[in-house]
Amino acid sequence: MALDELTEELARSAAAGDHRALGELLRRIEPDVMRHCARILPYHQDAEEASQDTLLAVARNIGRFEGRARFSTWLHIVTANCARTTYRSLKRRAAEQSSDELPMQKPDVRRVSVIAGSRLDLLDAMEALEADKPDLAQALVLRDIVQLDYNEVADQLGIPLGTAKSRIHQARKYVQGVLGEDYR
Repeated sequence: MALDELTEELARSAAAGDHRALGELLRRIEPDVMRHCARILPYHQDAEEASQDTLLAVARNIGRFEGRARFSTWLHIVTANCARTTYRSLKRRAAEQSSDELPMQKPDVRRVSVIAGSRLDLLDAMEALEADKPDLAQALVLRDIVQLDYNEVADQLGIPLGTAKSRIHQARKYVQGVLGEDYR
């Protein structure tokens, strides 16, 4: 989600309290946010929900954007977190609905594309990682979902570069273990 300098400037103005800049910022980032959510979530409706949640989170939290990093980096993190939160919420709702009817089942592979099924499995693995080892999950999200380079991951987490690389490596091994042999 590489944003141009005008968008970066709008973000700084919005963070300083300019409501017009915030409105323009939200309008400009909406298509990029939707594309990013669609890369994470396999179903269009889910991506739309996550996109709306992201825009709302940006509007509510823009004052927290300090400008230490680029706005695009901050937005990537907010978007990835909102998409993962949307997935957890949808999964929880499905479990609540199915507990009244039938036990929760994996999606029917004949109805779900291989890519969508793989993304669901990856989201489940990420959820397990986050529950078990949240420090590793943060590093993996920043590197593999937000696509920051290793130095940026280290800067965002306030840790040495070697520690960032180690956490990412450990997180990938953990996720591979959860996904099993079919994903190697």
